[in-house]
Amino acid sequence: MLPTPLHMEVRRGAIAQLGPLLADSRVATSGRVVVAVGAGQGDRIAKMIAPSLGEARVLRVPDGSVDAAISLGADLRKGGYEAVVGIGGGKTIDCTKYAASLAGIPMVAVATNLSHDGICSPVASLTHDGGKGSFGVPMPLAIMVDLDFVHDAPPALVRSGVGDVISNLSAIEDWQLGNSERGEPIDGMAVSMARTAAEAVLGQQVSIESDHFLTMLAEALILSGMSMVIAGSSRPTSGGDHEILHAVDQLFPGTSNHGELAGLGAAFCYFLREDDARLTQVIDCLRQHRLPITHADIGLTAAQFTEAVMLAPATRPGRYTILEHLRLSEAEIRDRVEGYVDAVRS
Repeated sequence: MLPTPLHMEVRRGAIAQLGPLLADSRVATSGRVVVAVGAGQGDRIAKMIAPSLGEARVLRVPDGSVDAAISLGADLRKGGYEAVVGIGGGKTIDCTKYAASLAGIPMVAVATNLSHDGICSPVASLTHDGGKGSFGVPMPLAIMVDLDFVHDAPPALVRSGVGDVISNLSAIEDWQLGNSERGEPIDGMAVSMARTAAEAVLGQQVSIESDHFLTMLAEALILSGMSMVIAGSSRPTSGGDHEILHAVDQLFPGTSNHGELAGLGAAFCYFLREDDARLTQVIDCLRQHRLPITHADIGLTAAQFTEAVMLAPATRPGRYTILEHLRLSEAEIRDRVEGYVDAVRS
C-alpha cells in the first residue's frame, strides 16, 4: 500500500477549518493538540484558528534551526500532546516536522506559501552551526494549503516553488544515469510521481496570480514530497541541480532562494547533457515565471558559479549525477558556463 496523507486539502480559508480535521480520532483521540506558528504571522494565525480550536495552545517557532526544533520537541514531550500542527512557510513546517519526530507524535502541515516541495517530504532542512543540513523525518499525517495566505505571500516564494518542482526532471535523469552506470536501484513509481508533478507545471500557461495555478502548484509540490517518501530518499527530486544549489548556499550564503537555485541548476545540467529540446522547455518555463536563468541573474560572476559547480559533487557524497559522470576540470566547467550563457541568451 502506498504511503499517503490521511487528509489533503488545497483551498482558501483552510486554516479556519482546522477544527474538523483535528477532531478526527485518527489524528488525536483526546484532543490534546498544539499549534506551532512562525514568528512573523503568529498573531494573525492564532486569531483565525481560535473559533475552530478554542483554547488550543499556540507555540511560536522563532526560526528554522536545529536548536528551535529541539526546543519545540521538548515542549511537545512535556505537554503530553498527541499531535502538533505546523502552520507557516518552509522553515516553520520543517522545524515542526523534526520536533514532532523527536517527540514521537504525528504532525499536520498547513502551508502558507509554496516555495518548495518540503510540505510533504520526509526531510527537514534545518540550519545549525555548521550551515544547513537535511534530517529524515516521517511524512506529515495530513496536509492543508491555505490559498489566502499563499496569495498574500511575496510572489518570489511562489516562483521559487515552480523552480523546485521543475528541477525534478533533471533529478530523474540523474537517477536513471546512476541506474545505468552504477546499477543503482530505481523506483518507477517514485519517478512517475516526480515527473508527473514537474510536467504539470511545465505545461501551464496560467499566471501565478490564479487560484487554478496555485492549486496545481501545491498539488505538484505535495506529489514531489510523496515521491521522496516512496523512494526513501530525495533521489527523485534532487540531482546535480540540487548539488549546485547546496554549493551556492555554502559558498555564497543568501545569494538566492531554494527554488530559484534549483531551477537554474536544472537548466545548467540540461545544457551539460546537450539536451537542447528539454533545455528549451525548462528555460521557457523559468522565463515565463520570471525566474533566474543565468548566474548573473542571481548576482554571481562566472568565476563564482564555476567555483560552485566545482564544489557541487562534494555536497552529496555518493550521489551519482551528470556532474560526477562528466568529471569536468575547472577550465572545462568555465567553458561550459560561458557556453550555457551564450545558449540561453540566443
